[in-house]
Amino acid sequence: MVAAFSRLVVPLDTQPMEARLVDAIPSGEGWQYEPKWDGFRCLAFRDGDDVALMSKSGKPLARYFPEVAELLRRCRSDRFVVDGELILPLGDSLSFDALQVRLHPAASRIERLARETPAQLMLFDCLQSGAKVLMGQPLTNRRAALEALMAEPPAGLLLSPATRDCEVADDWLARSGGALDGIIAKRLDGTYQRGERAMAKRKLRRSADCVLGGFRYDTAGRIVASLLLGLYDEAGLLHHVGYTSALSAEARAALTPELEALKGPSAFTGSAPGGPSRWSAGRSSEWQPLRAERVVEVGYDQVTGGRFRHGTTFVRWRPDKMPSQCTCDQLAAELRPEQLEQVLGIRPS
Repeated sequence: MVAAFSRLVVPLDTQPMEARLVDAIPSGEGWQYEPKWDGFRCLAFRDGDDVALMSKSGKPLARYFPEVAELLRRCRSDRFVVDGELILPLGDSLSFDALQVRLHPAASRIERLARETPAQLMLFDCLQSGAKVLMGQPLTNRRAALEALMAEPPAGLLLSPATRDCEVADDWLARSGGALDGIIAKRLDGTYQRGERAMAKRKLRRSADCVLGGFRYDTAGRIVASLLLGLYDEAGLLHHVGYTSALSAEARAALTPELEALKGPSAFTGSAPGGPSRWSAGRSSEWQPLRAERVVEVGYDQVTGGRFRHGTTFVRWRPDKMPSQCTCDQLAAELRPEQLEQVLGIRPS
């Protein structure tokens, strides 16, 4: 009996090539630009009927996305390794929330979701095609191999757009209305350097003015550790949308007596802060409610389910703004399929 994946030279534990953050898209000759997708990074392996989807952290994903594994089995080629991003169109947007829901232990639920809300795989690199290993080849060769592999793909396997024109890439960002996550730049003569930050990425700088609705102390209970942020919805309810802890020790110490003077009944009339989380190391899980009097501008990367997906960065205080002006409509929406069609010429469906 032939062992699974025995014809693949690229091992299943291969780490994907990553990107370093830059302030501006590199320009000049020798660059290829691609959209930065907001999904689950995924290396896909096929050897005959054997298919594996591996996350950036090396965890298998095929169990959670069986419909994507089946798409790979329907490709004309039966031996390849490709790099891409799992995305999931849901309603009128690409939903990161819906991807996270898939990471569920119940096989029956996964099967139902795969049928009702199928995910897709956006491909942008090729590490092996047939017997040919391409990781040591320049991007031009890898892209040509990927395009050949994707000449007649089953619906749900998508080829990521690419351009060698920096102005076109800038236009993608400008026309996406803030929904596109950013741009990836790759050297045309560059090899696939697994696990290395050999690409450049420019992410959109997004900011929002938020109500300061509370704070958490550090574990000693003496100094402010994080600020709890809120935004008003159309009904006038203040919802907890995230936090920022990006303040120096000196700034937090100076801020502590100022915030303690603002303690009062909770201003969060919608969703309120919860208890401990995986991000709460180094600060108390209990939070201190404040009167809704101060406004802070923060920088953020992504929004999921109406909340900041990650911790935000402190930008500045906004004494010129009223708390009531801090509304949810500031937040960038998830990328919509019609925007992909208008801006990039592709439409997940």
